[in-house]
Amino acid sequence: MDKQCCHKTKERTEKEYKALINRLNRIEGQIRGLRGMVEKDAYCPDILIQVAAVNAALNAFNKELLSNHIKTCVADDIRKGNDDTIDELVEVLKRLMK
Repeated sequence: MDKQCCHKTKERTEKEYKALINRLNRIEGQIRGLRGMVEKDAYCPDILIQVAAVNAALNAFNKELLSNHIKTCVADDIRKGNDDTIDELVEVLKRLMK
C-alpha cells in the first residue's frame, strides 16, 4: 500500500472510515438542528449553547483524525526517513491552534 496519504490521499481502515463518517453524520445533524432553532426563532443563548456543542464535536473529530494521521502517515514517513512530514504536521498544528 502506497503511503502518500499525507500529501494527496489516505486509505483508511473500515473501522477508521466508519468512525469518522459517524462523527460527521452526528455533526451534520447538529447543524441541521441549529438551522431549525434559528428558523423557529429560538432564544439566542439556547442557540449559542448548541453552537458550543457543535464546536466540541468538530474538535473531537479533529482529535480523532489527527491521532490517526500521526499513528499512520506521520509514523510511516518518519520510518522511511521523510522528515518533511514533521514540518507539515507542525504547520497543520499551527493552523488548528489559531
